[in-house]
Amino acid sequence: MTGKAGGFYTREVRVGSERTGFEIVTLEGKTGLLATKSREVVFTDEVPFESYRINLDAMESVAIPALLKALAEKRIIVIDEIGPMEIFSERFCDTILQILENREVIAVGAIVQRPYRFADIVKAHPKVTIKPVTTENRNSLPLEIFSMIMEYRK
Repeated sequence: MTGKAGGFYTREVRVGSERTGFEIVTLEGKTGLLATKSREVVFTDEVPFESYRINLDAMESVAIPALLKALAEKRIIVIDEIGPMEIFSERFCDTILQILENREVIAVGAIVQRPYRFADIVKAHPKVTIKPVTTENRNSLPLEIFSMIMEYRK
């Protein structure tokens, strides 16, 4: 396993003080619009979710390739997040299960806390350790996670 990480994170898209969507960003810098409230943006493969339209093509062309590349290169895999929007992609869910079943990689990620069928399957997986983020631990959690990764790599 190399010391490098691969994967993706999501970030808010804002217009002024209003959140208008979410963007996927790979650790290599590739981006894709995951979801938007805008009716001006057209997606070829989309699903409605609350006030957003989810762009499944962004999962296929940005998030999943980043995860598969990190898996193939046995990098530390960053997944932010396994959430309601991401799990609309069946291929994303399959990729997450593939990562969990591979004993040669370490994955670090965020997962939706409230119940969702796929997220609950991931949370129950024997390879998964849940570390809730609280106001009290949010500053010390990165070091704790780093220590867990180093212990696992021994």
